[in-house]
Amino acid sequence: MAVVEKVIDAPPDQVFEVLADGWTYSDWVVGTAHVRDVDDDWPRVGSRLHHRAGPWPFSLQDASTVLECRAPHRLVLRAGLWPAGEAIVAFVLEPLDDGRTRVTIGEDFAAGPLRWVRTKLNDLVLHQRNKETLARLSDIATRQRPDR
Repeated sequence: MAVVEKVIDAPPDQVFEVLADGWTYSDWVVGTAHVRDVDDDWPRVGSRLHHRAGPWPFSLQDASTVLECRAPHRLVLRAGLWPAGEAIVAFVLEPLDDGRTRVTIGEDFAAGPLRWVRTKLNDLVLHQRNKETLARLSDIATRQRPDR
């Protein structure tokens, strides 16, 4: 499992606001090329975000489904990318005493061919991808105005 954490200069509510806006996922999730649709009740458990991932013309269409949501502290998704497989992605937001948030993202392949080729190289690639994902999430979350 690839686990990455970053301290973001915003409170958990403000960071979770970005997670709760499914339409922004292609802005900060590395590899997501386009969000095609978001269920109206996102991020309620069972709701889905329909996306396309990967570079054109090789991009794949699939969806991510919310498995657990405890706003503003935890969001767990089953991210589909069939026929390559799917991954379980968990975001954990921990409030810090100074008003900032420690965000941890853990990702592991859950099904399909990607699960069968687990290696240290895959973990390194996921680690680097999720490091950039959290940097982008931080950029968006810190741009949000707390009085919105």
